[in-house]
Amino acid sequence: MSLQGMNHFTVLSDDLEVTRKFYCDLLGFEVGPRPNFQFPGYWLYVGDQPILHVIHRNKLHEHRAGVIDHMAFTATDLPGTVAKLEKAGVKCEIRRLPLESTRGGLWQLFFDDPHGGKVEFDFDKDEKAPAGYAA
Repeated sequence: MSLQGMNHFTVLSDDLEVTRKFYCDLLGFEVGPRPNFQFPGYWLYVGDQPILHVIHRNKLHEHRAGVIDHMAFTATDLPGTVAKLEKAGVKCEIRRLPLESTRGGLWQLFFDDPHGGKVEFDFDKDEKAPAGYAA
């Protein structure tokens, strides 16, 4: 076995359009080609990579099964991203890794998607702090 890298994440949604709007209109993913499966959904792309698959479920369980805590993506424009999320009413948490750590100074931004999936965006250490954040 020779692992090459991460391929994609899959999220479940009981409202595909709410999920599409969140990831595409707010976060910048793009809907792209998807095989003609027997169930509705989307493949969401960043560039030419379909990195987020969305699958429709009529009813999501109140208690989620599984062990995945969150999905993380590399991003740019920390101040603009925070402002956009806040304007959309999405609560977020900002963390900065200690300078002496392995990825010293990396910015991390955590927030939830419309169905409770935790998303992390990682920003370069040289990005400016968002307005009102004391680094």
